[in-house]
Amino acid sequence: MLRFKYLLAVLVMALAIPAVSFAQVRVGIAVGFGPPPIPVYDQPICPGDGYMWTPGYWGWDTDAADYYWVPGTWVTAPEVGFLWTPGYWGWGDGGFFWNEGFWGSNIGFYGGIDYGFGYFGSGFYGGRWDHGHFFYNTAVMHVDENNIHNVYNTRIENINNSSRVSYNGGEGGLKTRPTPEEDAASRERHVAPTAEQTQHAQLARSNPDMRSKANHGDPPVKATPRAGDFSAHGGTGAAGEHAGADTHTYNHASELPPLDRPQPAAAGASKAEKNYQKQQQKLYDQQQKERDKLAQQQEKDHQKKLNDAAHQQMEQRHSQQTQQMQQRHQQQQRQLQQRAPAPRSMGSSRPR
Repeated sequence: MLRFKYLLAVLVMALAIPAVSFAQVRVGIAVGFGPPPIPVYDQPICPGDGYMWTPGYWGWDTDAADYYWVPGTWVTAPEVGFLWTPGYWGWGDGGFFWNEGFWGSNIGFYGGIDYGFGYFGSGFYGGRWDHGHFFYNTAVMHVDENNIHNVYNTRIENINNSSRVSYNGGEGGLKTRPTPEEDAASRERHVAPTAEQTQHAQLARSNPDMRSKANHGDPPVKATPRAGDFSAHGGTGAAGEHAGADTHTYNHASELPPLDRPQPAAAGASKAEKNYQKQQQKLYDQQQKERDKLAQQQEKDHQKKLNDAAHQQMEQRHSQQTQQMQQRHQQQQRQLQQRAPAPRSMGSSRPR
């Protein structure tokens, strides 16, 4: 009965949303109260040329009857020339509905929400496409200019939106309306969130620490350097007990996703940062060696001729070996992350 106090309507008929659509899609359920404010956080450094920033947002978990934070992250665009229009919560028909974000040639309406890092309520100031390459505006984007050279620096002036309100319409919500250009962008050809974006959101939803009832609007991981990479150095926010845990079960070492290779220390890095990078590299080499050794041993086991019962026991042993190694490696990564130097703050670059 309590859940109905939060929901003004049950699930709308499930719709199969195609990858390519021509209007911003309103999905999910109507929620009776708006999400928490957008938290303030630092942007992890761009992991490489071609990555695009997608800001963090509050999602809704029907089973938990609670909002959960989906960390901001860097992803690759599905097509050259495409930009990301973030989704937003908007009031309508007696409740708050989620308007799904999309990829397209132009930026559409995202509710006037100040997501930061180029998304200040309308348009996008974090970069632009030019002759098939994305150029980053370092005035608002955290980019290592020693490794990425397609950059420019244009400071953004006269942006007065200092609100952290995370929804449009309703009591206390923003009153921003779409411009004709934003309306037109929503009707152009665009592409739904990519698979890596969807998986990233699912991992956030499965983590109890990301729910607003648990973190009171201050999620432990607010941004990540790559989609789904909740534990790697570069993520912002203190990692919680569940942060960074891979919810997928791997039965063999050869099936594990690749380890993230540490980025070289930037020119001008401090002594502490250089030392930390050496520790990252040492841990990476050690863990990669352990992975390779276990994968080779498991492959040798597979060459043996065994009866069904013995084969089943072998697979159970492989699964246990793999999961124990993965958990040990994740713990080692978290312990190292706790000793990381403080990331560079982007607060001075973000108008507030």
